[in-house]
Amino acid sequence: MKHLVVVLTEPTEGQQKTFNDYYENTHLDEVLESTGWKSAQRFLLTDETGAACPLPYLALYEVDTDDPKTIIPHLNATRAKRQQSDSLNRQTAGVWVFSTIGEKHV
Repeated sequence: MKHLVVVLTEPTEGQQKTFNDYYENTHLDEVLESTGWKSAQRFLLTDETGAACPLPYLALYEVDTDDPKTIIPHLNATRAKRQQSDSLNRQTAGVWVFSTIGEKHV
């Protein structure tokens, strides 16, 4: 079963360059390596309408598992295998798991 792990983040104040370098060149690959997830990609909010997006940076991870309730505990259990950076504002970051409920339309 396919799931998307949605992570919204922002850098700590004054750390945008360090944050972007860390996330793109270290963090995504370490998450994939330590969790066994399928893929990872980052996005930056460039426009919006309706309810305001709470944070400007989005990371999407694809995960295949039969039990989506194991995804966040597995992410937390493997945290020690990844470098941590003070440039990522952990006070405001959030993680959500979305599970496939329909077919992909193309």
